[in-house]
Parts: sequence; C-alpha cells; structure tokens
Amino acid sequence: MSQLLVYVRFVGPSSIEEEMLFCRPLETTAKAEDVFQVVATFFDNSGIKWEKLVGFCTDGVLAMIGSRSGFISRIKQKSPNAIGSHCAIHREALAARTLSATMKENLATIIQAVNFVKTSAVNMRLFAVLCKDMDSNHETLLFHTSVWWLSKGNMLARVYEMKDELKLFLEAHGKQDLHRSFTSEGFQLQLAYLVDIFQLLNNLNLLLQGKNTIRISSYNNIQAFVAKLGLLHHRVQKGNAASFTNLDTALENKQVGLEGELKNEAEAHLRLLKQEFERYFPDLGDTELPEWKMTRNPFHLNKDILPDDLQEEFLEMKCNSSGKDDFNSSAKDDFEAMPLTNFWAKYVHIYKRVGSVAIRTLLPFSSTYLCESGFSALVNIKTKSRNKLDCESDLRCALSATKPRIKLLVSKKQLHPSH
Repeated sequence: MSQLLVYVRFVGPSSIEEEMLFCRPLETTAKAEDVFQVVATFFDNSGIKWEKLVGFCTDGVLAMIGSRSGFISRIKQKSPNAIGSHCAIHREALAARTLSATMKENLATIIQAVNFVKTSAVNMRLFAVLCKDMDSNHETLLFHTSVWWLSKGNMLARVYEMKDELKLFLEAHGKQDLHRSFTSEGFQLQLAYLVDIFQLLNNLNLLLQGKNTIRISSYNNIQAFVAKLGLLHHRVQKGNAASFTNLDTALENKQVGLEGELKNEAEAHLRLLKQEFERYFPDLGDTELPEWKMTRNPFHLNKDILPDDLQEEFLEMKCNSSGKDDFNSSAKDDFEAMPLTNFWAKYVHIYKRVGSVAIRTLLPFSSTYLCESGFSALVNIKTKSRNKLDCESDLRCALSATKPRIKLLVSKKQLHPSH
C-alpha cells in the first residue's frame, strides 16, 4: 500500500523547527487528486489555514509537478502565494545522468560485469576467495540502483579499486568480451574519469542532504559546483587532469597525457553537465534577490535595494545593537543551518514585516530528504508478520524530534496486580 508522508517546518518559540506532520495510506490510486484530498482533509480536520502555507517541496513525478492537474497546481489554487519547488537532490540526480554515448556504453559494461559477479551466490563466494588470496582491501563489489542517490558513484569507486581482481575473475570464467574491455587502456582511463566525476557529484549530493537544510545553503552549494564545472572544463581544454585524482594518477602511471578521444569526451561531458545543471536549476539567480540578501546578512545591506514598505522597519532592526550581537554570535557557530533560522525566529515577533519576508525565504524545504529517510525507517519497521500495520504511530515514534516524557506516560499506566 502506498503511503503519503508529509513533513512540516514551522516557527517555534526560539527556532525554526521541522517535524513529521502525518503519514496516511493511499488506499486506491496515487494520483494528484488523491494526494491533494488527503492533505486537504488533514488541514480541515486539524484547523490549519491554507493562507498560512508559505511553501512546499515535492519530488519530480508528474502527479506532483503537472502544470494543470498536478499537486502543486492544486495547492496554488488554495494558497496562491505559496512557493512550490522541485526537490534539489532529485534535480541534481537528473542532471547527473548526462553522459556521452561512449560513456554510457562503458558504464553499461561495468554494470554488466558487476551483475555477473553479484547475481550468482557461487560467483560471489569465488570472487571473495580470489580477493582474499590477493590480499585485497575488499572482498565484494557493490550493486548499483537508480533509487539510491549515491550508489552509482560508490559502485564505480569499488570497481576501480578492484579492477585487477575483477579482470582476473572475468578471464577465469570465460567472459572474454568483458575482459577485453577491462584490459583496454582507453576503458581504464575513462573508468578513472567516471569515478572522479561521480565522486564530485556524490560530494555535492551529501551537501544537499541532512536536516534543517535551507534553500540558501543548498543553492550556494549548487552554484559553487556549477562554477567548478566551468573551471574543470577550462583545465581539460588545456590537457590538465590535476582536478581528477584517479585519472591524473592513471595517466601518470601509463606515462601519457590527457589528449585524443578521452580529452574530447571529458570536455564534451563537462560542458553538457554544466548546461544540464543550469537547465534544471533556472532559479539559482534567486540568491541575488533583495529578500535573500537581507535574510543572509541584514546588517550589511543597503536599505535602498529593499521595497519602500520594508525600509523603515529594516533600519530599526539594523540599528538594534543587541540584534547585531545575536546575529554575529550565531554566525560564528554555523552560518548555513540553525543559527540563521534561530535569529529570524527570535526577531520575527519584533520586526514583523522584515521578519516575515525572511521567514518566507527560510521556511520552504529545499529537498525531500526527510521523507526519503523516513521511508528508510519504514522499511525497517514493517515486516511480513505485520500485514495489517498502521504505520503512522510507529513512524512518529521513530522519526519525531520531540522527546517523549516517559515518566508522565508511565504514571498514567496502571500496574498489573498479582492474583
């Protein structure tokens, strides 16, 4: 049965808090209308006003982002000012799929070799024995699945570490076509390049994950990555592979330079990858909006770039020495996450207009990471024996950030008297 998991982020007494809102089963279909009806029913039963909704973040399925009948368009009808966004991690994963025809072919060969070992219990045991005899650091390969964000990069890294063991194993089992690929110099160099570029993508992916992530920090990380792609492309054009650790080492060991087909493939891939990121993230320019600048650092901003209705209150806040001290002391700890949200959660009640603008920037989720990690918890909770599981209560215990008052709960229970 499909489960709809919804998280909420709201302004608490001293910080912006996030919590699991509800989990409801979708007993029939999982269309946009079904999802919207579940959310609308919960809002009505709980007395939540639609005009209080600041923003919402979803994955990229058509039922969610459809321009006419999608979930986002239906929410917009109820709350026109709410900001709808597509999960930053999902967009990053879509942009990362960009590969040339040759790279796709080589990646398919790598996956085929991994599957040959991993899909047979006998082959797994034989491969483990071979690795043990060769005193390898690992004894098994990793599967790749498109559902897991980091799996492709991890799988490629493990294959590259164990390429010699895998080459011997393929030769011993008569897989001549796969063996020829792994013995090819061009294939090995392109494998090293794929390991390096997917490691960079994995590092970006990890920066986008986590709790309490805000759009400002996520977009800053993506902007930095896009800028790095431009730098890498410029270096590859000059035949410089210093930015790619494994590729640079492989080229040095083979005493060759970055040239020919490999250079052209890498250059074209980096250029296309940069274009895809810019296509999937057309809203990166939002970081230069006046309200985003004010949210990041209100005490180093010229009032003239703000709308007229905010300028007077903004000057009052800017001249508040206690507020400036609070902001500076918070920024020293961790600028990206909670301190910035703590500051605005405290001062939104004092400077309501300016604070409202900042809160509308900070509240929307940048990704659906919490939902994905929540479903991972659900996988551990449900078993074959629990075929009638109402998982919401279990998930709330597993995912809630609120600590239970155990003593109070226990005090309300009656002891079982002896007979």
